Amino acid sequence: MALFGSLWPFLALVLMVLLLFAAEQRFPDAVTRIEEGTLAIILALITLVSFGQVIARYGFNGGWGGALEFTRILFAWMILFGMSYAVKINAHLGVDVFVRMLPQPWFRIVAVFGALSGVFYALILIYSDWLQIFGTSARGGAVDYWSKMFRIGIGLEDLRYPGFMQWLFGLQERVHRWVAYLILPIGLALFAFRCTQAAIDIAQGKRDLVIAGHEAEDLVAENKDVLKD
Repeated sequence: MALFGSLWPFLALVLMVLLLFAAEQRFPDAVTRIEEGTLAIILALITLVSFGQVIARYGFNGGWGGALEFTRILFAWMILFGMSYAVKINAHLGVDVFVRMLPQPWFRIVAVFGALSGVFYALILIYSDWLQIFGTSARGGAVDYWSKMFRIGIGLEDLRYPGFMQWLFGLQERVHRWVAYLILPIGLALFAFRCTQAAIDIAQGKRDLVIAGHEAEDLVAENKDVLKD
């Protein structure tokens, strides 16, 4: 039981990735719409809360005490969730001048290595204890930190549950930190999954790189006729 207690967050992440893979194989458009909709909702909430705070502060000399913490957490969710989606649609910017000078076989090898580096980076941040096999003293990671917050159950500084939720579900006053920080392991697991997909696609010749290094050139080419008239 103790072993399962320490492993269940990792098992949950693996199950999440497997379910996402299965859903994407059957309903690719629906998965994309969910991802885009999630990012749109987060961005809309940030905009609405920030705008509402400006109106409340300068118009009514008031405001919501938890607004700053709420928007800060939403920004973290947008970044950690969005970075995997950006890999999926090849929207991460990067410099590809050097790698495109390489012969085609070496270009593909370097491109696959770049995608796998993203997987390696995500795995280090998810749980770095495994690096000890290389003789390092690394410890901790997103899963370890989230699990600790889950066990302790402490709350955020300013965000509080509505009164009816406290009464109805017997919740503590402040929103649990593990709820806000859930995106840490999830976002990194999604990033590792998308980078793995990118590495496979590059190896199979379905895409060139994990980055969009020539995005500016594409934009110029697409809009070269705009000013002709």
